[in-house]
Amino acid sequence: MNTKTLGTLTTSAIGLGCMGMSPAYGDADRDESIATVHAALEAGITLLDTGDFYGAGHNELLLAEALHDVPRDTYQLSVKFGGQVSPDGAFLGFDGRPVAVKASAAYSLRRLGTEYIDIYRPARLDPTVDIEETVGAIGDLVDAGYVRRIGLSEVGAETIKRAASVRPITDLQIEYSLASRGIERDILDTCRDLGIGVTAYGVLSRGLISGHWTKSSGGQGDSRTASPRFSGENLDRNLALVETLRGVAEELGITVAQAAIAWVASRGDDIVPLVGARTRARLVESLGAVDVVLTDRQLAAIEAAIPADQVAGERYPTAHMAALDSER
Repeated sequence: MNTKTLGTLTTSAIGLGCMGMSPAYGDADRDESIATVHAALEAGITLLDTGDFYGAGHNELLLAEALHDVPRDTYQLSVKFGGQVSPDGAFLGFDGRPVAVKASAAYSLRRLGTEYIDIYRPARLDPTVDIEETVGAIGDLVDAGYVRRIGLSEVGAETIKRAASVRPITDLQIEYSLASRGIERDILDTCRDLGIGVTAYGVLSRGLISGHWTKSSGGQGDSRTASPRFSGENLDRNLALVETLRGVAEELGITVAQAAIAWVASRGDDIVPLVGARTRARLVESLGAVDVVLTDRQLAAIEAAIPADQVAGERYPTAHMAALDSER
């Protein structure tokens, strides 16, 4: 496995996003999820990403089970906190207060069965709390040894600068794919000016540009079916773009998913794609992108297949878009 650098952290060139192993996209198979985590580690993936609100703690408990007998120094845990969820699964907002930061860390450490978290980050900006306060509280956890490094998620350039004025920031986690390139406006340049890496989630746009999604995909409990890009005429337009990408990928001798992941990976040595594989089969396909080296002409052909301004629909429903500091 090749490596990349996020701030001062050396990690695998590709990471595993574990959200889908909890009931976000419908039911997930527990045994297959654990087997997928093990397969990722065996393949050399060291970066595992989770959130304390994924399945209301389910995801952290699942990872704890999967990692029970795995030496702690062989993997890195990236944990998001702050998402507030009601018992029925409804999203209530985000809490970035210092007291909430520390309480959330206490629960995550216990659920994960670990003494420290490698990267700890607020899932979104809490509009009622200065980012300096939130980052300062994570800094206290760093000083106490409970957290190794500080990350951010889905925040804009100005917020990144303010956060970095308080403590060193290791990375920004943000959606980045052929279908979502907003980071390229000013956020990516800001991160690079400050020596901050990027962990790119949604590299397959939640499966939309994986080459596997069809109009009949999704089912009960799959949140994607309510997303603008997966709905109605938007879906028809977007799947047509995917078919164009399929033609390019076939000429390159790779799959649609591998083309999309390799494109994100090509954006820089400071960008680590997170793949949300829920099964070993999907993981193996994603891993095939690691060694794909694309020429400038091939990269241009991939970009032309899915022009960002031709993707139909926002990446989240309206209420979720409003919570994205990165989109302001």
